[in-house]
Amino acid sequence: MKKFSPYLLYLLPIMTYACNSQATGVKEKNQAPPEVIASNTATEEQLRKPGTPDTATFAAGCFWCVEAQFSQLQGVKSVTSGFTGGTVKNPSYEEVCTGTTGHAEACNIVYDPSVISYAELLAAFFTAHDPTQLNRQGNDVGTQYRSAIFYHNASQEKEAEYYIKKLNDAKAYKNDIVTVVQPYTVFYKAENYHQDFYNKNPEQSYCKYVIQPELEKFRKVFKDKLKNP
Repeated sequence: MKKFSPYLLYLLPIMTYACNSQATGVKEKNQAPPEVIASNTATEEQLRKPGTPDTATFAAGCFWCVEAQFSQLQGVKSVTSGFTGGTVKNPSYEEVCTGTTGHAEACNIVYDPSVISYAELLAAFFTAHDPTQLNRQGNDVGTQYRSAIFYHNASQEKEAEYYIKKLNDAKAYKNDIVTVVQPYTVFYKAENYHQDFYNKNPEQSYCKYVIQPELEKFRKVFKDKLKNP
């Protein structure tokens, strides 16, 4: 995979910061952050009353890993693991794992836009996984592990599409991004044992040998945005 700065793109109006940290396996060391793209147009997020929470919904492979990563970030109030994007009502984890329900393992991320922006969450999303893998992440294979952004409003949709276009135009990856951008519809919370899975099961083999290394890399990238550095 080609190396690049994951903060190459800076979406539309709300991206008002530049990150100077190193991306997981894909950013050149000590590379200066790119120039931030600015706009005079206010987004829905900026117009929201300070302190009013918003929600982002991302699918980036196994939701255990996604939950563990995003829970680390300042401004993230809660992360719920579940299923969305499918056709079966109230699916079980076992049903989703068959790949026949159409759902993706996803996380609902409730956050405070006055602390962390949607653009920053998008940057975290594209750092947290490989968006060029179709219907898989590593050894996790199936449509339930697809890369997807489920937008809650027109502003989120535009930001997500802009981010993807800038990454593809810059040839940030060897292959094009396959992340799907689609409207948020129904989100089904996964069974209770899936919630906060990593913290509850740190010695479980998947947590220890798959999630933990990815989480450590993620924390290095976002060291200035962590709740507990």
